[in-house]
Amino acid sequence: MKITSTNIAKPTIIEFNGQKVTTGIYKTPTHHPIYLSKELVKGDEVSDRKYHGGEYKACYLFSENEYSYWKKHYPNLHWDWGMFGENITVNGLDETKLQIGDIYKMGSALVQITQPREPCYKLGVKFGNQQVLKQFIAHGRPGTYVRVLEEGFVQTNDTLTLVEPAKNSISTTDFYTLLFAKEKNHEHIKRILNNDSLPLKKREGLKKYLK
Repeated sequence: MKITSTNIAKPTIIEFNGQKVTTGIYKTPTHHPIYLSKELVKGDEVSDRKYHGGEYKACYLFSENEYSYWKKHYPNLHWDWGMFGENITVNGLDETKLQIGDIYKMGSALVQITQPREPCYKLGVKFGNQQVLKQFIAHGRPGTYVRVLEEGFVQTNDTLTLVEPAKNSISTTDFYTLLFAKEKNHEHIKRILNNDSLPLKKREGLKKYLK
């Protein structure tokens, strides 16, 4: 896998249901390395700390390969890297192959795959259509958040190299399906209950389906 673009945002005010909120989803490509710290990308806007940033969502990766699919569905949007709010656009990122807990070397940083992105209304505002949320979920290619184990710089053309595969885990795609499926795969739940690359709250929320 190879980095196509690094992206950061300035705070942007949007309006939804009559309320104005600040968001960092409007990311644009940078022309310099970005620094991955333990809880966020340095210099990037993280407006809602309840749902973005933090240990398990320090940095968001999305696949360059998915852009052609979405451009066909939304041809009139202004397209550039960072369109999905990702900090890093990656060529070759495949959620079916990424295992929750995998550790990668990325630039001078060391990162761990944590959880897929669950879309919110802000993506709908950016795309001018709240139906994109259901489309995004159904398409099943959500990208992934990472935990930063060792801080460092990342820039365009850096590679993602697997240095330690997760043990007894499931793929990012399988976990994404698990989150939204009405009928939960109990075997998949059991395999991630002790995976500390996922937030405890997330694991506890799925554990109840085993009862």
